[in-house]
Amino acid sequence: MDLKDQLKNLFPDHVEPESEDKEALVPNIWIQDDPIICKYEKRKGKPITILEGYNGAQEDFKILSKEIKTTLGVGGSFKNEKIIIQGDYRDKIMSLLKDKGFNVKRVGG
Repeated sequence: MDLKDQLKNLFPDHVEPESEDKEALVPNIWIQDDPIICKYEKRKGKPITILEGYNGAQEDFKILSKEIKTTLGVGGSFKNEKIIIQGDYRDKIMSLLKDKGFNVKRVGG
């Protein structure tokens, strides 16, 4: 007996909403007016990618930062309303952000 069957036994009157498009149920938390700037720098001889220019809530930008780092499997940080990713991953980050519906502008080479 799996968890779904157990829940049906506990709550027999509950009816699951039927929806073909599950993405329509998830609200879009990313708010943006201007494009996000994706730039490349070298600090202490090591390449880094910097994302800046997000207009929404800072907590949403932190969530995006964590998602980018886990997807790429790289280190990074969130400081001064900027996401700093270790390495030159501009192309991968830009395609990831475009899939999420962001406008992204490449700067720095």
